[in-house]
Amino acid sequence: MRKENNAHNLPLQGAGGQKEKVSNNELKALGINDVKILESFSRVANGLLKHGVMDKPTILANLEALIDDPIPYAMKKGGKFKNLAESVVDLRKEGKFMKQQRTVHALKTEMADFPVYGLEHIEVGALAQMKTTVKLPIAVAGALMPDAHQGYGLPIGGVLATTANTIIPFAVGVDIACRMCLSIFDLPATVVDTETDKLKNLLSDHTHFGMGCTTKVHHDSSLFDSRTWGETKVIRMLKDKAYAQLGTSGTGNHFVEWGELSLADGALEGIPAGNYLALLSHSGSRGFGGSIADHYSKIAMSKTKLPAEAKHLAWLDLDKDEGQEYWIAMNLAGEYASANHHEIHNKIAKVLNLTPLTRIENHHNFAWKEQLADGTEVMVHRKGATPAGEGVLGIIPGSMSTPGFVVRGKGDVRSINSASHGAGRLMSRSAAFKTIDRAVVAANLVDKRITLMGSDIDEAPMAYKDIHTVMAAQTDLVEVLAKFEPRIVRMADPKEKPED
Repeated sequence: MRKENNAHNLPLQGAGGQKEKVSNNELKALGINDVKILESFSRVANGLLKHGVMDKPTILANLEALIDDPIPYAMKKGGKFKNLAESVVDLRKEGKFMKQQRTVHALKTEMADFPVYGLEHIEVGALAQMKTTVKLPIAVAGALMPDAHQGYGLPIGGVLATTANTIIPFAVGVDIACRMCLSIFDLPATVVDTETDKLKNLLSDHTHFGMGCTTKVHHDSSLFDSRTWGETKVIRMLKDKAYAQLGTSGTGNHFVEWGELSLADGALEGIPAGNYLALLSHSGSRGFGGSIADHYSKIAMSKTKLPAEAKHLAWLDLDKDEGQEYWIAMNLAGEYASANHHEIHNKIAKVLNLTPLTRIENHHNFAWKEQLADGTEVMVHRKGATPAGEGVLGIIPGSMSTPGFVVRGKGDVRSINSASHGAGRLMSRSAAFKTIDRAVVAANLVDKRITLMGSDIDEAPMAYKDIHTVMAAQTDLVEVLAKFEPRIVRMADPKEKPED
């Protein structure tokens, strides 16, 4: 059943201080032309807006989805659109206000070849999803990384190049610009053992986890001076939420952790060989990115109709307003995600009174305008995949008790300059709760000398693939420069719903 999206509950003031309204022209654009029907839609839409139940973009997205299929809304007990949906159902029984017939884009009849790294360790569902993906009419090339597992539309660990003027919200992912960030400090790795309590307190004081968590103290909020926050109505309405969540982390597999970084001589310019204290974080663009993804994926699926097996791969056209709006919002989410990590790292560095020797970071849920080896301009979607162009630095984490790696991309053409974004899940969260023994997990953490703050059994090391096997499957894609061993790991509390 379709989920009614009403999460924003945001101010009604527009950019000029005027109260917003859902105009008749905006409703007509949804295909509503009958005066009585228009009045009903307007009354519901503006009532929700007036009372702050939902923001305008969310209302319009729900109305568009309702027109496409009113049944789920009519069945939702207590739903805000229930009466409206029931009236639409009744009208259609009378042959009125019929659903607009949209062209369904056919998939290619022949599947293009694509490389699969670590094939023997990839589940059938992920392979099936990738096979569907490369048959999209806009698909140019694809690749599947060794940490791949099934997702929505494009599998996690999937890389897809599409025609240059198209972008697929679900191929970017729900957590837009989910990324890694590593700070290396000029302190010996042994500090993890000699100053354990101090390092734990730093994580307790300067990291915040949870789906709706916020912060009150910011190190640097200058990103919010950017004019981009006023570019579109959707962005403007989400600005306050984004500001409140600056410097926070999500739930699920998101973490901030202290660890030991082992570095060979000459591996990273300017840093001698040795074992260093390092801080590693993993999270994305929080509620801002999630709301952007939800809003524009609905628009994409309403405007680009595909066969059922490919419906989540609906795209937006960058030559049209909604495509440009998503592109602007996605890139802002990228800057915001980076700022989130910097807030955490800078606050902790300030307390330590140390400037990191270096900081390495990368997105792994994003879309980039790039060129293939033959010069073809494309949009490269990496959903759970690390950019690995020639010389590009990145971070590939393992699990809470297995190492992660600092890598340098080799610019492999077949992989579309990509690598894995981690170890990848071996089992679903529900399977982890059913099959993994808590005592075994506890023993593993003791054996690896891991101090764990938060998390639950669904993030246990056993729920993930062997990171060493994953790395062995991509030696053509990246060169390993350094190894990071987690030691003090903070994640969301077990009660939190996973959102990674």
